[in-house]
Amino acid sequence: MKVLLIDDDEDLMNIFTAALGKEGFETAYALTGEKGLEKVAEFKPDIVILDQVLPDMSGNDILRSMKAREDTRHVPVILLSNFSQEELVKGAIDQGAIDYLFKYQVEPKDIIAKVKEALKVQN
Repeated sequence: MKVLLIDDDEDLMNIFTAALGKEGFETAYALTGEKGLEKVAEFKPDIVILDQVLPDMSGNDILRSMKAREDTRHVPVILLSNFSQEELVKGAIDQGAIDYLFKYQVEPKDIIAKVKEALKVQN
């Protein structure tokens, strides 16, 4: 199963990538929204973990773009953010995100559990 992480925090991406890799997931990551959308097209992930605030666009913009395309509309997306602003959370869920996690509350084991749950992966 393939997991794509889109986040501008390279240290966090390395931690999550290593943790997911140990669980047998094939991973890739992108540090900008533009690169993330390119990776979605080329990597063809089974799930995307997406930061809400990126240097070039918002996570909700990327989510909207993915849900508008026939080839990526079905890909589950989990939003990850430092911001718990209600309108951002509501916007992401309304646009089709399956979950919204706050970085200050999440550890690699939480990401792994959410990915497994979303993809119905057996332990």
